[in-house]
Amino acid sequence: MEYVPRERVTPLTAVLSVVSLAVVFAAAGGQIPSSTVPTAPEWVLDAIPHVNVLISATAIGTITLGWRAIRRGDIDRHRVAMLASFGLFAAFLTFYLYRLVATGGPQSFPGPETVYQFVYLPILAIHIFLAIVCVPLVYYALLLAFAYPVEELYQTSHARFGRLAASLWLISFSLGIVVYLLLHVAY
Repeated sequence: MEYVPRERVTPLTAVLSVVSLAVVFAAAGGQIPSSTVPTAPEWVLDAIPHVNVLISATAIGTITLGWRAIRRGDIDRHRVAMLASFGLFAAFLTFYLYRLVATGGPQSFPGPETVYQFVYLPILAIHIFLAIVCVPLVYYALLLAFAYPVEELYQTSHARFGRLAASLWLISFSLGIVVYLLLHVAY
């Protein structure tokens, strides 16, 4: 069943990517006033990074399961795992953006300057870069899956974009966990 008209896959990917990234950059840059989100107790804001690291670890698992399922030819399991991965990503992003807006921007690094400059910043930069690149790839693969029946999906670039998106997504989620460990465990 076609949920997305085929001719709209590319423009929808572009629009969703631009809007998503604009919201993320606006939130990270402190451009969205905290008054636009409901006020939460401090313990809720403090819990969000811990919840998000669990979401990230779970997403790594679901992406891996989805990848293994499709390699084994189990399309139904692949579909469920990848939709779960997208749902986990959406939940992660919702919590992350809420916390960014509610607190007025990103958390500062509490560790030593040397670790900040030579470990934290490079890892964070790669994590952010991969997350940005993943957005249109994930949208495109997902929209192709919604635009074509399974029998015809093999004739599209869904598999190629899906492999690339999944690979980069796994690395980005993994580096996000390293960022969490540096911010909340090591320092």
